[in-house]
Amino acid sequence: MTEKRILLVEDNADDEELTLIALRKGKIKNEVDVVRDGAEALDFLFARSGHAGRVLPQIVLLDLKLPKVDGLEVLRQIRSNERTKYLPVVILTSSREEKDLIAGYSCGVNSYIVKPVDTTQFMDSIQQLGLYWLVLNEGMPSNASKTKSAPN
Repeated sequence: MTEKRILLVEDNADDEELTLIALRKGKIKNEVDVVRDGAEALDFLFARSGHAGRVLPQIVLLDLKLPKVDGLEVLRQIRSNERTKYLPVVILTSSREEKDLIAGYSCGVNSYIVKPVDTTQFMDSIQQLGLYWLVLNEGMPSNASKTKSAPN
């Protein structure tokens, strides 16, 4: 069984720290890779520019408002690539704008979570998210993109 890693794409240092603390407090022991802009996220996911040999994460926690390449464009590229199209992506953002919510789901996000302002609520949300996506959810097998037939 391969290690279930998390990719956190977050440019805000405070939100990054809170997310990492929440995962630890939630007893989520998975390794977390952190990238701080959309371009670096794409390089990481597609094993480019110093990220060669990286194993795909089990889940991507993706902020929307990112430098260089915004979160929606990162999501579009994830969904359009054979290697990553089934990768679970959770948008984790402070945006409550309906247009962002609609755009996220239109681009194929698996879940859209608005970061609560309250620190305790934020920590609880991250812990629940980790439990669901890393423990309860059965992810797509890693060799699924090599199969040509559609699932029944």
